[in-house]
Amino acid sequence: MTAFFAKLKGFFTALIFLFMSIFTPGVYENVDIPEIETGEYTQYVDPFIGTGGLPWVSGMLFPGATSPYGLVRLSPDTALPAGLNPFKMGTAGYYYGHNTIWGFSHTRLSGTGAVDMGHFRVTPVVGKMKATERMSNPLPFSHDREVATAGYYAVYLPSIDCLAELTTTQHVGAHRYSFNTNREARILIDATSFLSGGRAEEGFIRVNPETNEVEGEARVFTGFTGRYGGLKGYFVARFDTPFKSFATWEGDTVTAGKLEASGNDTGADLNFGNLNGRSVELKVGISFVSLENARENLEAEAAGKDFDTIKAEAISVWDDNLSKIKIESADEDVKTIFYTALYHTMIMPTNFTDVNGQYLGFDETVGTAEGFTYRTDLSLWDTVRTTHSLYALIDKQIQLDSVKSLIAMADIDGALPRWPSGGGESGSMFGSPADLLIAETYLKGIDDFDVEKAYNYMKNTALEQDDSAPAAKRDYNALYLQYGYIPADMAEKRSVSYTLEYAWEDYSIALLAEALGKTEDAEFFKERSQSYKNLFNPATKYFQARNSDGSFVEPFVANVTSYYDEALPVKLAAAYVEGGPRHWRWTAQQDAAGLIELFGGEDYFVSELEQFMLDASPTMAALDPGPGYWHGNQHDIHAAYLFNDAGRPDLAQKWVRWILSERHGTGPDGLDGNDDGGTLSAWYVLSSMGIYPIVGTDKYYIGAPIVDSAEINLGDGNVLKVSAINQSADNIYVSSVTLNGTPLTEPYLTHADIAGGGELVFTMSDTPAANGGF
Repeated sequence: MTAFFAKLKGFFTALIFLFMSIFTPGVYENVDIPEIETGEYTQYVDPFIGTGGLPWVSGMLFPGATSPYGLVRLSPDTALPAGLNPFKMGTAGYYYGHNTIWGFSHTRLSGTGAVDMGHFRVTPVVGKMKATERMSNPLPFSHDREVATAGYYAVYLPSIDCLAELTTTQHVGAHRYSFNTNREARILIDATSFLSGGRAEEGFIRVNPETNEVEGEARVFTGFTGRYGGLKGYFVARFDTPFKSFATWEGDTVTAGKLEASGNDTGADLNFGNLNGRSVELKVGISFVSLENARENLEAEAAGKDFDTIKAEAISVWDDNLSKIKIESADEDVKTIFYTALYHTMIMPTNFTDVNGQYLGFDETVGTAEGFTYRTDLSLWDTVRTTHSLYALIDKQIQLDSVKSLIAMADIDGALPRWPSGGGESGSMFGSPADLLIAETYLKGIDDFDVEKAYNYMKNTALEQDDSAPAAKRDYNALYLQYGYIPADMAEKRSVSYTLEYAWEDYSIALLAEALGKTEDAEFFKERSQSYKNLFNPATKYFQARNSDGSFVEPFVANVTSYYDEALPVKLAAAYVEGGPRHWRWTAQQDAAGLIELFGGEDYFVSELEQFMLDASPTMAALDPGPGYWHGNQHDIHAAYLFNDAGRPDLAQKWVRWILSERHGTGPDGLDGNDDGGTLSAWYVLSSMGIYPIVGTDKYYIGAPIVDSAEINLGDGNVLKVSAINQSADNIYVSSVTLNGTPLTEPYLTHADIAGGGELVFTMSDTPAANGGF
């Protein structure tokens, strides 16, 4: 099976490059792409990392401009020639293997498997091309005339002899189009645009030639927004150049001089005449509350500023944010991977709060954020594993905003959401991952939120047995409560994965209950957190689907995955999500000691875990990740750190360093799978500094740093300094670790140990130390 997928990967890779080689446009050598003026840290950011690779397992990232956690993500929407996009390529609108651009839209998700949003696409054109043919006649481009850094993107479009440049504020997308042709320069604004596979309704556009403005709105139905009734957005676009003429379109009908248009396919065609050697700038304010708020956002953030001013401010803001961690490394690639990863952790969650404090909440209610910023696009099932633990260290306000936003969502929806996106609950993935986030946040001393209300939401969901109730975020929870596991013969699928995740989440509820003095609750949920053991088959030493009569489901094949099931007539991995028995074998983060005991002790556990790591795919981002360690998915990315719990910190060090070196890179295929809101990126940032969270708790594992030093700004004047003496490509093992001069005797830290700052010093060696250096 693996050999088959390897051949299939080669076929699709060759096919993509064939398309690129045949249809790659010629380049005008006389066109100079602007030199990017970067800061001390933005110089290392390469937004193209994670934008390519095999379509299904790429990072799903975009290279366009955005601001830290900003609403606007202004980036090219790409396709193959003639506007073809046949496979799941670039869910964020961009795929490195494409070679044409439809235009530049303002909204998207980052690194997820969902194709979402794509509001208000802007497309430069010249001559007499019809606006109604814009999707079937995308603009060719070449990567050697394309550049990007944090907060800025530029690409040369040879077929129209135009340089397109993008930058942003929190709520404003700024464009500059420089034309080098005598043909009439035009800008199309598609009020009803969307990313691939979507649709739009309630479109409206109005041209105001006296003020050089266009305003409009539309409701977009895409991967996630379509699950809750669509996401309606509003924009005001202001140009620095008068229109020579204009038209608006409704479907296939284009009407010159018409000020307004409406419908499900509508936009404006703005003609600026011959601009040879000149440029057009426009600034687009966005809101999901109202047209008035879009205008207010535009005025507050961009009024009186030209493109270069906004660009300089955007890059400066990024530099400030990236400076929260200052690393030193002799390896330039490590710096590039590190700061690009840190950049990618700061794209979501999204600032959904307009400058006047209003935001679009669930059920299209308009709320006002008081004392926090309402944020959405929280990929919780993924980001609770790494990204939010990073925020708890370097950006407590983002962490606090996230918690308060989740509570505000629950106040409307009746329960904490699983995967809130835009203005609603996408319902993606499973379980109640917000439990882990909220418990960990409180346990780490970030407690300026209504913890009692949050706890009640957590508890209600964990106890809810009515699948139709608002609190029913855990599928088959009544069965879980009755049997202590989800019986496979009573659940359609995913019975093992659901059970393991619910038990993990129950433990975080127990820890929060304990911290709040709720002793009985704490004992109840701690006992419930042991439910994971009910699916462990002592004969196979795997978590295995089990029927209501207690029997384990047969046949059982350890090396099968849910991806094989898609091609097999018999479903052998239906009980598992995005993987198989070997991937889910390590999912008891709440009780590593108990898990090791189920294996019969440390020796067998270590041998099986090491074989799991050895069986990782030989290549990064493989079409078939196989049954071994898969860094590109979430449920096993903690696995290497479990060697610490089994008394082998040296093996944790060995494999963490292997992942850092072999599963992260500097190319477009430099991630091992979807980044999912910065999840893989945060894994790299934390692990490269030698620490990794035990999620849902206040504890960290100690690993093996790949940087020479790091200064982590913890806020309130506190700085944690990490040093790795003798660190090199060969010196991957830890000889000793000290915290503020005191040797560590175990490979663990608590948040309290480092929250006030201090010095964490690793001494590295090329050979394993006794007890892993502890």
